[in-house]
Amino acid sequence: MDAPKEQRFIPVETLYRENEKRWRLELLSGKGSFQKKITEKDLNRPGLALAGFTDLFTFSRVQICGNTEILYLNRLTPDQRRKRLRKLFTFDIPCVIVTENNALPPEFVPIADEAAISVFRTPFATTKLFQLLGDYLDEKFAPRELIHGSMVDVYGIGVLITGRSGIGKSEVALDLVSRGHRLVADDIVTVDRRTSGVLIGKVNETLRYHMEIRGLGIIDIHAIFGIRGIRKMKKVEVQVELVDWEKSEKYERLGLEDITVDILGEKVHLVRLPIYPGKNISMIVEVIALNELLKIYGYNAAEAFENQIARTISRKLRGYEHDPDYIHE
Repeated sequence: MDAPKEQRFIPVETLYRENEKRWRLELLSGKGSFQKKITEKDLNRPGLALAGFTDLFTFSRVQICGNTEILYLNRLTPDQRRKRLRKLFTFDIPCVIVTENNALPPEFVPIADEAAISVFRTPFATTKLFQLLGDYLDEKFAPRELIHGSMVDVYGIGVLITGRSGIGKSEVALDLVSRGHRLVADDIVTVDRRTSGVLIGKVNETLRYHMEIRGLGIIDIHAIFGIRGIRKMKKVEVQVELVDWEKSEKYERLGLEDITVDILGEKVHLVRLPIYPGKNISMIVEVIALNELLKIYGYNAAEAFENQIARTISRKLRGYEHDPDYIHE
């Protein structure tokens, strides 16, 4: 039997502390729900619940109260408001965020405090908050995988470098940084899959930009190369797997076969790169990145070469080998 999946969550306090300044969040109530767990990335507007229909109330989500909810409450009598709010706050709501600096009815915060539910207010419009909060929670709850390797931004292409332990991944990453490229992570790369299917490689917060070079020890890339040598995250666009050279092994010669690797259910272009003494791996990784850029802009060198060979064979078969246009093609 498979082990049960660990449920991911973030405390309400984390949501508040990490976004207080960015979203200009104002805490209106006590901190009663600061340790409550947000377990869903989706958001909810409690308009129907305030109106009394709670059969489909998704109370476990962060609740957003905008102009519609506040206007509705203001049109009720004080007794009606107290009744509706008490019913609303009997549910185990993580927290409530009020948008556009709306003034709350006087009963709102005291009843929320009684239920130990934190209430925040922001000047942002409801649509804007949905976008900001949605992106934040999407990142927090994104499917995640830790990959043993290094990741470098090479000419704007996110290159994930993998291979057996001791094969030289960190040394290649260091050489690339010394050439002006930017380190995302070394040793452990945290990869998230966003809702759009994009894979984002990020620095491991424990290791940060420290790198182990065998024979030298631990070095700090940020301290040595400064801000130009690092970046916090980058889209994973190609994986370069370093493998030991085997004379009997057959390696890709033309690049016509589109080899991919599965990461969190998404396909990533894979290049298996055999290494041996004297081979300039860093320069080849740069070329791999440039080749990926060409493909993004619609040019595939392997396919273009294959088409050229096919045209040459076709001309020869038709007896055009002495055609001047053929010679200068």
